[in-house]
Amino acid sequence: MVELVLGTMMLENLETLLRARERELTAIYENVPGIVFYIAVEPVGEFRFLSVSRDFLAATGLRREQVVGSLVRDVIPPPSCDMVLNHYRASIRSGQTVRWKEESVYPAGQRYGEVAVTPLYDASGRTTHLIGIVHDITEREHEVSKVNERLRLALEAGSTGGWDFDVKTGETLLFGTAHAQLGISPNDTLGSRKDFWDRVHEDDVEHYRSAIAAAKEKKEPFNVEFRVVRRDGEIRWLRTQGRYYYAADGAPERLLGISLDITERKLAERIVRESEQRLRLATQVGRMYAYEWDAVKDVVTRSSEDLKRLGLAESLRGHQQQFMDTIHPGDRAQYLAAVAALSPENPTAEVTYRARASNGTLVWLKSSGRGFFDDNGKLLRIIGITADVTDVKQAEELLADMTRKLIDSQEGERKRIGRELHDDINQRLALLSAELERLQQSPSELQSHVPELRKELRQISEDVQGISHDLHSSKLEILGVVAAMKSWCKEVSDRRKIEIAFSNDFSGSLPLDVGIPLFRVLQQAVDNAIRHSGERRIEVQLREHRDEIHLVVRDSGKGFNVETATRGRGLGLTSMRERVRLVNGTIAIDSKLRGGTTIDVRIPLSRQSNAEQLSA
Repeated sequence: MVELVLGTMMLENLETLLRARERELTAIYENVPGIVFYIAVEPVGEFRFLSVSRDFLAATGLRREQVVGSLVRDVIPPPSCDMVLNHYRASIRSGQTVRWKEESVYPAGQRYGEVAVTPLYDASGRTTHLIGIVHDITEREHEVSKVNERLRLALEAGSTGGWDFDVKTGETLLFGTAHAQLGISPNDTLGSRKDFWDRVHEDDVEHYRSAIAAAKEKKEPFNVEFRVVRRDGEIRWLRTQGRYYYAADGAPERLLGISLDITERKLAERIVRESEQRLRLATQVGRMYAYEWDAVKDVVTRSSEDLKRLGLAESLRGHQQQFMDTIHPGDRAQYLAAVAALSPENPTAEVTYRARASNGTLVWLKSSGRGFFDDNGKLLRIIGITADVTDVKQAEELLADMTRKLIDSQEGERKRIGRELHDDINQRLALLSAELERLQQSPSELQSHVPELRKELRQISEDVQGISHDLHSSKLEILGVVAAMKSWCKEVSDRRKIEIAFSNDFSGSLPLDVGIPLFRVLQQAVDNAIRHSGERRIEVQLREHRDEIHLVVRDSGKGFNVETATRGRGLGLTSMRERVRLVNGTIAIDSKLRGGTTIDVRIPLSRQSNAEQLSA
């Protein structure tokens, strides 16, 4: 009996000692700095708060009576509560400290913490309590959130998207403007990696896959440009940079990267390439090259086109004097004067000059440049374009020569008409006037001379009419081109006392825009044959063949050297060629000394003149 009483007393003393010890621990937990909590593990699987630190209450905004003595499930808010209880049970099962990151909303607001709980045991080894410590990371998470938000805004402002691919789960997280880049809604997900590859342009898939495979094998970042096809069919260019992240065993865990929309840049690059190509074609067609003169270093740099195009043998880089030595001595002063006239107020200049090519020939060049100056007005450099204008100069000289010939021809025609009017018509009129004066003195003879006088007046009228027809035949408009040609040939034949054999198998009608040039060619060809061939018979043929009108003028006279005649002062052959060219026709002149001359003109019946083509 005594032993039982003593045992009971010892047990009561032990329990009192344990309660005292628990109160001491509770007091310690309540006053210890930091977020600390002390939890009892109850037999029914519940967890009850026995003590929490002051910092716990401050962090959560809860009162002590709301926490101490309450079940954990009544204190920790959902949805965090189930996760917390699971971690408690995991600690009990493992007998080890368990750590996790927790996010909960308390009266004090949203709190983030890194939590660690450790199990405590009784003498029998049963878990009776859990002691936990929380590292409050709320401020850090807020800062991270701010940084992430700033990063998101920066990505969106820079048309940059990001993606995070989980290698194990196959899930892809998109952020920034990645959704917009792929043409999907922010609420949409890719679903699988295949969904992404389905949006990559078919011509770029292999290139992109190869870049990723190389990055995975070499464990280095990758950088690739590719096209994506949006759901609406629009094609956009992206530039992606990314890399793999690996686990401790070396296996890849994540593929993380960012993408920048470079569509506008690609478009600009294409425009620049096309512009450069057009410029290159323009320089090739226009026989041009670019140049730059660094006036400070006295270095002239020219594009490679000048060596090929202009046949210049000099290096692409050289001094100004080396370039000046190629300029014709008569043009050097003009070139230097144009350079000297450059100023900040008048920075552009243009000068045309002659330069000697490597084969010794002179070429005409036209340089257009712009000068650049420092703040003091000192010339720093000149950049510009030089074009080979030799053909233009030759054309100008040819035009000037043709103009001289035209003027000479006009003067010659005036002299011919003047001679015919003075030496022939005027003299015959003077004789007729003298005859009338004589008959005035002898009225008895007037009646017998009237028929003779009338005949002479008629002949003078016909000759004046012939001169008029040579200048402009009204029969062209009245009778038509073919009839006017035939009539003109008869008039000339009668007037010049020669035979002009005119034959025609053309049954249609020629419009005046074709007929007038053809009529003038006929006049010029017949006139040349009369004056130079020495023959009294000329053949003129007009016929239709394969949608063309053919005019052939042939004589069997002296003939001439066509090339020599073309270079001569006369304008006849040149004017014939020009008239035929304007109606898209061809002219062939075949002449041999003492072998006669044949002029064959062919003009398409359905055609546009050069002037009409230019205006079309």
